[in-house]
Amino acid sequence: MKKSDVWISIAAYNEGKSISNVIKDLHKNGYMNIVVVDDGSKDATFEFISKAGAAALKHIINRGQGAALRTGINYSLLQGAKYVVTFDADGQHHAEEIESLLRPVVSGKYDVALGSRFLKKDSNTPLLRRVILKIGIIVVWFLYGIKLSDSHNGFRVFSREAAKKISITSDRMEHASQIVEEIHNKKLRYKEVPVTITYSDYSVAKGQSSWNSVRIGFRMLFRKLLH
Repeated sequence: MKKSDVWISIAAYNEGKSISNVIKDLHKNGYMNIVVVDDGSKDATFEFISKAGAAALKHIINRGQGAALRTGINYSLLQGAKYVVTFDADGQHHAEEIESLLRPVVSGKYDVALGSRFLKKDSNTPLLRRVILKIGIIVVWFLYGIKLSDSHNGFRVFSREAAKKISITSDRMEHASQIVEEIHNKKLRYKEVPVTITYSDYSVAKGQSSWNSVRIGFRMLFRKLLH
């Protein structure tokens, strides 16, 4: 596998404080194909993306992380990506761990690799977030029959074919649950891989609220009942 076959897709909203360092770290680890979708930011995120040497796309209005990732994934496929990585803009993910996520997909045994913060014993996940994510694991298992150790982790790798098959129609944060649903519906082979999530004051402040996580759970249930 050549790193030139890999495209990193990042959704960014008001990430002017972090996005340059995120791109710099990816470059340092040999990943030069990076697309960042500025999802209607009100700060200088777009300018920082361009200056840092990544492909910069822009949504005129804030549509949500799901919509931004969909734009980035589609762009990556148009550029000929063989593997697409979804990566956070706030510095929570570690570029050096992309290789371990790529490995099971590159082997051909799996279509998707899903990062899991709970497969590492030294996870420093805040208690409330840990409880909510554990509840999410039960909900995902109940709705889709998929047993995951981490139900909402934005660090993923898709093969080209998997990225083409997965349809993200949820514009906002519930896209993460929809991806799991698509893996189930499209019968994609998946593997969880241990990853480190670094929680800083900045990333915690930028993260979704606990109440929003509950609302996502209800939306998942509602969508399942409609089907």
